[in-house]
Formats: sequence, structure tokens, C-alpha cells
Amino acid sequence: MAACFQLKPVLRPLQTLNPAAAPRRSPHVLLRRCRAAPGVRCSSAAPPRRSYSVTILPGDGIGPEVVSVARDVLSLAGSLEGIEFRFREMPVGGAALDAVGVPLPEETLSVAKASDAVLLGAIGGYKWDNYEKNLKPETGLLQLRAGLGVFANLRPATVLPQLVDSSTLKKEVAEGVDLMVVRELTGGIYFGKPRGFGTNENGEDIGFNTEVYSASEVDRIARIAFEIARKRHGKLCSVDKANVLEASILWRRRVTMIATEFPDVDLSHMYVDNASMQLIRNPKQFDTILTNNIFGDILSDEASMLTGSIGMLPSASLPASGPGLFEPIHGSAPDIAGQDKANPLATVLSAALLLRYGLGEESAARRIENAVLETLNRGFRTGDIFSSGMTLVGCERMGEEVLKSVDSQKPAVAIS
Repeated sequence: MAACFQLKPVLRPLQTLNPAAAPRRSPHVLLRRCRAAPGVRCSSAAPPRRSYSVTILPGDGIGPEVVSVARDVLSLAGSLEGIEFRFREMPVGGAALDAVGVPLPEETLSVAKASDAVLLGAIGGYKWDNYEKNLKPETGLLQLRAGLGVFANLRPATVLPQLVDSSTLKKEVAEGVDLMVVRELTGGIYFGKPRGFGTNENGEDIGFNTEVYSASEVDRIARIAFEIARKRHGKLCSVDKANVLEASILWRRRVTMIATEFPDVDLSHMYVDNASMQLIRNPKQFDTILTNNIFGDILSDEASMLTGSIGMLPSASLPASGPGLFEPIHGSAPDIAGQDKANPLATVLSAALLLRYGLGEESAARRIENAVLETLNRGFRTGDIFSSGMTLVGCERMGEEVLKSVDSQKPAVAIS
């Protein structure tokens, strides 16, 4: 797991299996094409010194397309840093439903838990919308998170200088935005009990859910957020609703207590309604945001729209020990699946997070992030981030250009 949290992964050799239903290229096709292309040097790869196992979960829709690109980028960046990857590809979500009748096969979870990190594409699609809840593709994702024990969700939202005009905000507001949302992932109202349906004293139907947090749940996510803030710019804003919710009162109390362990980090508190407004009004005031499950679900999606395209945003979900889960925040986009229209950069950047937080390989992570920036500097854009004067490319071509940038490593400012 993440080196910054001093967590040790389990190593086990893996093999390759590809049951994904969606059309896709054979493994490493982009890598072979890029290395055969004129102007791409291949002699710089260092001999492998470190070896990691990575479980690949392509999933549904555009998932196989974007994961194929990210896998090739991960392989090349790793080889240039003396890292060898052992990949094993497994079904999850709708692809698993079609193959074996369940959204998360036992073998998939077993392989994922035995690896050093897990890279996921996307889950779901119209095809499975009418399935029972326990058989929906999204249920497989929830089961995967639970099986891996992930509890901390990290979502960076950075407005890249190359894409500032794509932001929904005015340029002067969006320029320079670089924040990280740390969301507690396994507690709160999404999992609290009692929950369900019933009737009240008047015979009316009611639905009810319960917001519950324990001190230990708050403490562990707070420590991760403080560690991340310490490595960024030393500012942490904890978002709650402590003026009306008892669970938020406990949240604020525990976060304030944990802050004494991190005197070098500046802690502030903000109510969630104000935070949602401030993210639009003045997003540059934030560096690292810590919040609970439901507030984080909402605020991280809001923050994602500051950047101009959900197709650029990665995420990481981390456990106390064992492999983390790394995935783009976009969905499976079944309407463009198999058409070479998907933006693979969110998944590529998720691979960078995998290196940084999953394996502690900072240099390789920076190499990938620099390559993404260099590719954008050279004017290549998929349709979701296209603007006049740029070169419109598809998923496969974007992957090839990123591979060229990884290999050439022209100077660029890394994403924080």
C-alpha cells in the first residue's frame, strides 16, 4: 500500500486472464506501436530491479479501452525506472455478470487481495440497469471496496494550465486550482443501521437511514488527510455539519484532537453548505479537504467539474494495509464504448496515483504526470477537452502520444 502511510503490500506472482466482453486491443499493442514509431527511443529502459503484481479490472463500457492505455503507460514508465510489473486481468461488474453470473467473482476478489495494487476501468451500463440490486454491476464495485477494506478515497482536482479554458469557471477563478478531497468511504449514512422502509403512526410509508461514525473511524481518516496535507501545502480544511448533526460534532472533536499530532499542518473547519459554495466562489483557498462519506461524495463531484472534464480526473481508495484501488472517476460511458472516443488520461493519471500511493514509487508517478502534461503541451486532445487549434485524437492515438512523452520526458511541471 501507500509508502507515505508505511503500509506493506503482499507479493504474489500473477498470470493473465481476459474475460472482458467489450472489444479491445491485445495487451501492450500501444506499447509495441509506440516503440516502433519513428523518433521514439527505446534503449533507455533500465533493467528491472523491483517487481510488483497489479490486478487489472477493465470492467465495462469504455473501461477496457482506457485501462489498456494506462497499462501500457504503466509498463513503459516502470521499465524506465527499473520496475517490472506482473499483471493479471480479471472480470468485474457487467463483464463478470455476463461471464459467470455475479458482479464480483470470488476469484477476482482473491486475486485482487493478493496483489500489490488494483487498477479499475469503469463499471456498469444500460444493459444491466434492470437487474436486481444484488446483481447490478455497481454492487460488484461496493463488494470490491469492502473486500479490499478501503476506507480513504483520494480525489485530486487540478486545473491544468493547458486546460484552464475548459473549466466552467472564469479563468481568473479557475487558474491555479490544485486541491485534494479526502473522503471517508466506509462509514456514515451509506452504511449506518438501522435503515430501511416502514410506516409511521399515520400509516404513511417512510424510508430511513442512520448516520453513524465511531471515534476510530474518524481518527484513521483524519490521520491520512493530515499526512497528505503535510506532503502538499500544509493546509487542511475539515468539512462537516457540526451545527446540527451529532455525528458531525464527534467528527469535528476528533479531527481537532488528531490535529495536535500534526502541528505543522494548518487546520480549519467549514460547514458543508458553505464549503459547497466556496468551492465555486474561491476554490484556490483550498488545498486538502477532509470530509465524511456523503459530503465527500457530493463535494468531490463538485470539485471535479472545476477542471473542465471528468475525463481528466483520477482517484485512489486506500486501506489500512494491503492493495489500494485506483480508478478514474468517470463512468463506463456505454454510448461511446468501442468507438475510440474515450479520454484515457484519467485512467493514466490513476496509474500515477497507483505508483505514488500504492507502491511508493514517486519518480515513476512523476514521469507519468509529466508525460500527460507534455502530451497536452503538444496540442493533442480527445473530444471532451478539444478546443480550436488543437489536434483531435481518439483514445488509442492519445495513448500512443503519452507513451512517446513518457519515453522522451521533455521537461514539464508535475501535477501536485
